[in-house]
Amino acid sequence: MRRKTKWYAAALGLTTAGAFVLSAGGASSHGYTDLPISRQKLCQNGTVTNCGSIQWEPQSVEGPKGFPGSGPADGQICNAGLGQFAQLSAPKTPSGADWPTTRVSGGQSYTFRWQFTAMHATTDFKYYVTKPGWNQNHNLTRSDLNLTPFFTVPYNGQRPPQTLSHAGTLPSGLSGHHVILAVWTIADTGNAFYACSDVTF
Repeated sequence: MRRKTKWYAAALGLTTAGAFVLSAGGASSHGYTDLPISRQKLCQNGTVTNCGSIQWEPQSVEGPKGFPGSGPADGQICNAGLGQFAQLSAPKTPSGADWPTTRVSGGQSYTFRWQFTAMHATTDFKYYVTKPGWNQNHNLTRSDLNLTPFFTVPYNGQRPPQTLSHAGTLPSGLSGHHVILAVWTIADTGNAFYACSDVTF
């Protein structure tokens, strides 16, 4: 009887520890864009390889909120200042190729989509795009971006569903390769989530 009791206690301990690990993992999971497809999603789905740990957690690109006045430092915007995800801010993929782009049309309606693994209370979603003639040969900086968002979706502290889509108008007057920076600002923490998507107008 004593042996059974010990086995049960050990099993209960493992179950509790497992639940804690799952709970802790869930708390660090969040969201990313897949329309237009973000760099972290390209790494997660294997289109871009040798990305490091981001391939297992595309939802975890979280950094200080307040962009562009604060937030991640220049050169680290696409990886939210997280060193383990530095590949996301490089102008080329880890293999040295250009980041794959999504073809879009300026001035047209476009449906942006987020996937969430934890649905946080949300202030808003904002979308920025690089300027004409931006420097594509270095890590993205504020000087490369039009710092007025071309699309803002207020969310008033609500929690989004697991998949959220919203339609906005893409800026006109752009051609060639650009980067769209999506920022999901959390209402009840000091952080936001960042996703860079490469597009061709």
